Amino acid sequence: MSPSSSPPPPIRACLFDMDGLLIDSEDLYSICTNAVLAEYGRPKLPWSIKAQLQGRPGPESQRIFQEWAHLPITPADFTAKISALQRQHFPSTKPLPGVPALLRTLSTSRAHLALATSSHEANFHLKTNHLADLFAVFAQRHRVLGDDPRIAQGRGKPAPDIYLLALETINVDLRAKGAAEVRPEECLVFEDSVPGVESGRRAGMQVVWCPHPGLREEYRGREREVLAGLTGAHVDEEVDGAERVKGASVKGQPGELDDGWARLLETLEGFPYASYGIEIGGEKEKENVKPVVDGI
Repeated sequence: MSPSSSPPPPIRACLFDMDGLLIDSEDLYSICTNAVLAEYGRPKLPWSIKAQLQGRPGPESQRIFQEWAHLPITPADFTAKISALQRQHFPSTKPLPGVPALLRTLSTSRAHLALATSSHEANFHLKTNHLADLFAVFAQRHRVLGDDPRIAQGRGKPAPDIYLLALETINVDLRAKGAAEVRPEECLVFEDSVPGVESGRRAGMQVVWCPHPGLREEYRGREREVLAGLTGAHVDEEVDGAERVKGASVKGQPGELDDGWARLLETLEGFPYASYGIEIGGEKEKENVKPVVDGI
């Protein structure tokens, strides 16, 4: 069966990463990290390494970073220095271009919204407390953070668990109402990181990849692999004879090249809602939320 004969279904839920996707915190991470590197005469963090850190849980990111940096300090000392710098810089995060309009518009649609970020609770609040209006579209029960106890150790991105959990928070509400649950293939994951794209694809979901220009250049020529979720060290699990849905994963497998289930967008400005079957302005099935304010 060709990809064109099995198109992805219309979207009923939108699941969002946060760092580098909704807010400019990835640039702030670089500022903090480069300050510590400069203190010890090390070069600035290159995108070839930063690309491996994005979207991953803190412990895994720290391991990858330390193997590259070889700083003459203990991991605990490095964490203390970085944490101090992050407390200084994270309260200045800003929405990335197109994000306020996108979230405001989706909040008027029938699409259900959830957040799935690798940021732990303390850093999440540092980055978002001053952006309450922006994040008001995500009800508290639909926010899945990196230290959520429901995510098993070692199962952060690129594993699919965080996005499957975010979807489950939506389906809990729908089951309570007796409404039809949202299937993974009816979800659209918004990601900037390569491990995050793989996570969404392994969850059997559609994905929008909107990378930082630096990351975009690092993966130039490999875009098809990224969109299929084929750039990481994924684990193919047995499918037990289950029929594979074109473009969707089965038991944690990634997608296929050019299957049409993921797209690269240079910006979230002017998002193509209609091409995803997202109806704007329809009556929502869930609770009303405070609209996002532009210019915050």
